[in-house]
Amino acid sequence: MTSLIATDPTDATTAADATPAGRVRGPRWGRRVIVGTSVTILAVVAVFALVPGLVATHGPTVTDLSAVGQGPSAAHWFGTDQLGRDIFSRVVYGARLSLLIGVVSTVIGASIGGLLGLLAGYAGGAVDAFLMRFVDVMLAIPGIMLALVIIAVRGPGTVNLVIAIGVGAIPEYARLMRGQVRSIRQRPFMEAAVAAGSRAHVLIFRHLLPNAISPLLVLATIGIGVSILVASGLSFLGLGPRPPEAEWGSMLADARDYAADFWWMTTFPGLAIVATVVAVNIVGQHLRGRVERREDSR
Repeated sequence: MTSLIATDPTDATTAADATPAGRVRGPRWGRRVIVGTSVTILAVVAVFALVPGLVATHGPTVTDLSAVGQGPSAAHWFGTDQLGRDIFSRVVYGARLSLLIGVVSTVIGASIGGLLGLLAGYAGGAVDAFLMRFVDVMLAIPGIMLALVIIAVRGPGTVNLVIAIGVGAIPEYARLMRGQVRSIRQRPFMEAAVAAGSRAHVLIFRHLLPNAISPLLVLATIGIGVSILVASGLSFLGLGPRPPEAEWGSMLADARDYAADFWWMTTFPGLAIVATVVAVNIVGQHLRGRVERREDSR
């Protein structure tokens, strides 16, 4: 029994080296495949969003009463809905609106939240206390509830949906940026810059922001997937884009009464949401790991 236990580090290294290459590199190779697949999915969704007319086989709002409720076929790859509209084309055109909502709302949340966190972390004292209490109040309200309140006040629609989701995401970006700035302020290069008499705008834009922005961008990448998911949920409740606009969540809402008989009406928009959100999260987690490893190596 004792002969099977490597007591010498050299022996352990030799044993590891003797392991077949496929077994050692399998997990890393598997991660690369998963990340590569996710990037490919996002690239396809981006093509759908940027040039849907080159991919879609029909117009997103074109109705054909002779093709109502048809299953997937050569003529309609994803089938048709209750109005005879081509579901594949609506999924393709829906990528533009779903991705636009996810990206713009994330930009709103990351920009405002990052600015608040930057000011709080740099100024400190009363400014920090005031801004963070404001953020704490926002955190006390779940993001989805805050979005519902904003939409209830402003009314449903694409613009109001984007604003609601963006405002709901502000607190997490603010807290992250504040923590990054406070940590960077303690580093020697910042102390040297302050001792050299650098002005505030130099400290912020040359030293603080470039070093604090990477984790914020990683969180924003993951936030795009979250925003798409939240937007789809709110659209499913009828609080998003108005008919006949093609959007994945509203497509699910339109199809819920027909799901028992026409499975394809809910399956393909649902798969589009799941695939996009999962791909965004995988890529975001991959970027987070790279940033964390870079931070640890400093």
